[in-house]
Amino acid sequence: MSEMIGVFHVSIGVLVALILAILLSYWYLRDITQKRHTVLRNFPVIGHLRFFFESLGEYFRQYFFLGDREEMPFNRATRAWVYRLAKNEGGILGFGSTYDINQSGALIFVNAAFPVLEAEHQPTPAVLIGDGWCDKPFSARSRINISGMSYGAISRPAVQALSHGAAMAGCYMDTGEGGLSPYHLEGGCDVIFQIGTAKYGVRDSQGKLDPAKLREMAAHETVRAFEIKLSQGAKPGKGGVLPAAKVTEEIARIRGITFGVDSISPNRHPETGNMDELLDMVVQVREITGKPVGIKTAIGGWQFMHELIEAVRRRGLYCAPDFLTIDGGEGGSGAAPQALADHMALSINEALPRVVDALIESGLRDRIKVIASGKLITPAKVAWALACGADLVNTARGYMFSLGCIQALRCHQNSCPTGITTHDPRLQRGLVVEDKAERVAGYTRNMNKEIEMIAHACGLKHAGEFKREHVRMVQPNGQSISLNMLYPYPPIR
Repeated sequence: MSEMIGVFHVSIGVLVALILAILLSYWYLRDITQKRHTVLRNFPVIGHLRFFFESLGEYFRQYFFLGDREEMPFNRATRAWVYRLAKNEGGILGFGSTYDINQSGALIFVNAAFPVLEAEHQPTPAVLIGDGWCDKPFSARSRINISGMSYGAISRPAVQALSHGAAMAGCYMDTGEGGLSPYHLEGGCDVIFQIGTAKYGVRDSQGKLDPAKLREMAAHETVRAFEIKLSQGAKPGKGGVLPAAKVTEEIARIRGITFGVDSISPNRHPETGNMDELLDMVVQVREITGKPVGIKTAIGGWQFMHELIEAVRRRGLYCAPDFLTIDGGEGGSGAAPQALADHMALSINEALPRVVDALIESGLRDRIKVIASGKLITPAKVAWALACGADLVNTARGYMFSLGCIQALRCHQNSCPTGITTHDPRLQRGLVVEDKAERVAGYTRNMNKEIEMIAHACGLKHAGEFKREHVRMVQPNGQSISLNMLYPYPPIR
């Protein structure tokens, strides 16, 4: 009996070895005869190790080889800061900071000799948008808010957690261009409805703006304003891209598109080929909805602001947008061509002060509120934006980190390991809405708290008092310069 078992084991071993030999032979012949990969043609079989290690390289660098301040697009120190804020663990560190205050571009806030005592603190006032220019102006209570992330680009539980968390903390949530889903409304937070170039959610059968659907969206009490999206920092000149794998039946129904087919938005609104036509659209949406209407765009130069100001002066203040959302070229996206993501549009560092200056110089600063966006995920960067002249700040990736994002860089592949940007139920299971909503709220509250802490250290009673003279920026020579010297306030006409 034992001899039979031994023979059987030997036979199994021989069979396994034979199968492996056949597979390796097939693999060898396939590699050496194919013409696409030079490495595999010259080094059959073992050449596959090169592609294997290349695929794992970014993850090894992220966790083992790069320093806390080296990684892109967000380094480990910045992500850890956001995680701590979201978990209410505080932005506290010991021994000393790893932030290099001598590097070019480093931000330094001007501390006051006599900072504001706690008894002298004042609440940061809300920002009133559209007051006097529409039937239902909007009061934004938080200086930090959730930037546009479409249902489709992010998952159902991610939208739910953001909605509930925003309601807890009193910030607003931008829908992104994918339309309004029941999950945006579920938490009862303030919502800004974004009208993208494909008019998802408010389009007719030809893809044009449908006034009846627009009124339907405006009828929701928590939809506070509308934002006409021209472009975003990650891909100016190209519309949104949602791969077919992420176009579920529900998402197709919400957007008004075909199920299971790539959803690609036009690269601009077909009906707005010049500034007058854009302002016509602003007025049309405001008159239909009775709510504030703004424009979101990346800035590539000064032509846009020059044309906008000239058109508003010629047509009158009623035609002006109620707010401008300025996205920097470093902004993120679920999917974007690398040529655009790497090289198109000005950084928020340059675009924001110039936009604010143009509004000050033209006398339109009080009429048009400014919202800044583009890698502004820490209290220091938000305080910088407020000092430059922004009224509010939006962030998407900051809130993604608060949801548990680990920067796996798979947003476009429907395989996000944290369940944030995937529609795979198995992966979504890890995102517990109740827990993540608390973290969204914690991030918002602690961001506002630390922004105010910086303001108090600068001698200000609240964050609404930030000016350019409260911030210095380190130059390539290692010396810092005040923002009001780097970007002098323009004269008011």
